[in-house]
Amino acid sequence: MTEEMPHQEPARAGLREAISRRASPLRTLKAVAWSFFGVRKSAEHARDLEQLNPLHLIVAGLVAVAIFVGALIALVSWIISSGIAH
Repeated sequence: MTEEMPHQEPARAGLREAISRRASPLRTLKAVAWSFFGVRKSAEHARDLEQLNPLHLIVAGLVAVAIFVGALIALVSWIISSGIAH
């Protein structure tokens, strides 16, 4: 029952190859930061797809979202407590 389908093996090999990529953390953070702004050159986007580790991108994206949401919460709390928003 646990036989693998023949078409799954190339997909798994591609996933293994993608996970084994060793791009620098700075490059991963740069790609995530530019993605937040929605400004990317297609050539850089294609190069990132070939070189960046997808797991690193996911982790960096989640960390960036958490920092962004935390900053927004802190900003709103500061505005409300300062009395600016009467």
